[in-house]
Parts: sequence; structure tokens; C-alpha cells
Amino acid sequence: MIRRATQLLTAFTPNRSALTLTQLARRAGLPLTTTHRLAGELVENGLLERDCAGAFHIGLRLWEIASLAPRGLGLRELALPYMEDLFAVVQNNVQLAVRDGVESVWIERLGGCNAVPLLTRVGGRFPLHPTGAGRVLLAHAPAELQEEVLAAPLARYTPLTITGPRELRCLLADVRAHGFAVNDRQVSPDTFSVGAPVRGATGDVVAAVSVVVPASSACTAALVPVVQATARAISRAVCAAAPGED
Repeated sequence: MIRRATQLLTAFTPNRSALTLTQLARRAGLPLTTTHRLAGELVENGLLERDCAGAFHIGLRLWEIASLAPRGLGLRELALPYMEDLFAVVQNNVQLAVRDGVESVWIERLGGCNAVPLLTRVGGRFPLHPTGAGRVLLAHAPAELQEEVLAAPLARYTPLTITGPRELRCLLADVRAHGFAVNDRQVSPDTFSVGAPVRGATGDVVAAVSVVVPASSACTAALVPVVQATARAISRAVCAAAPGED
């Protein structure tokens, strides 16, 4: 039952945030009668909502539950003051991401009305290989996971997207050696990003913070120090919040 309920909930996407019962059944791969019963139970518990036209939406209760994830709300709250300081400097997109399997999940983003448009969104997933934050997370992932990612077909978003395993291995080694990752027009043709690692109490990389600015005005030498300083500040906050030993 939990598996089937999960199938229903994951049938929704940013582009398909409202689904009829028939659409929900088809996208979840479940019989219509099963979908009707489970969707009704999810509505009763607030995990789904139904509008006046009869379409289903993700319920607010699900957001409340998801916000309790320690790698989501807790990390976001610790990082947000430092992200705001970084935003004040760059006046463009500032993002925070964690790794979940072979993907990055974006748990916070700050961006003004003049910020360069992005393909990523808060709560959304994205491959690890093309973004600045994603490369930081991939560079510090277990070796077997890195090989899993590099062995799979990698999406090319622009002609500059690096997808070759050999070149990516060199890039990941460079990230580990220098403490930051740079992405120049590899996700969209007008963006440039710099990412740096956020470390936990044990020294492991628990997240990555990045800035995304217009490629036409990007200056690596100016961006790298402020992104690294922000990552270190968030790391100190994460370590200070970690439970102490008895």
C-alpha cells in the first residue's frame, strides 16, 4: 500500500501539478479503482487535495511533513543567514543543494527579479554532473557512486556540457584539490556558476552552496573567495548545531 501511495504522489511533476483521476491512474500505472480508493484516503489525510474541478494536487500536509527532514529544513535554516549575506554581494542566484543518490536536490534558493533564469527549482532534482553545486557533491561522493554516474549516459544541456568520463574524472579531482567547482555555460548558454562544499561535524560534505550569475559578467577570481567563505561559515554553523558527545 505504501508503494502504491508513493506511485500516486510521485506521479505529480512541476509541469503536471494537477491531475484528473484518470491521468493520475495512468501516470502511476495503477488500476482506476485502486487509484480512486488510495487517492480518497490521501485526500482524507491531507496528503492530496482536490479542487472544485475535481483535479488532484499535492496537499499542504505533505509539505509540512517533508519540511521536517533534517537535510532540508534544519540545514536550510542554518544556511539561510549566510546565503543572504552572499546574495547581498552577488545580487544574483544563491543556491543550496544536497545529494540524494545520483541526483542533487535543491533545498533553498535566493534570487532577485533581475537574477538570471535557472532550470533548477527548490525541491527539484537535477543530475550531478553539469552544475557547480552538483559537481561538488559528486566529487565528494563515494567512489563507487562516482563510477555509477560516469558509466551512465549523461545529459548534454548545451554544446559546452562536459559528458566524457575521463574529462569529468579530472574535473572532480580538481574540485577536491581546490575546494570549488566552476560551471561555464554548461546548463544554459547564459549562466556561470561557482560551487563550494559545506562540511558536517565529521568533515564529510553534507551540502554544496553555489552562485549562478550571467556568464557575460562572471568573474571567477571574484566569485570563488566569497562562495568558499560562505561555505565555510555554513559549515561552522552546521558543526556548532551538531549534538555533542556525552
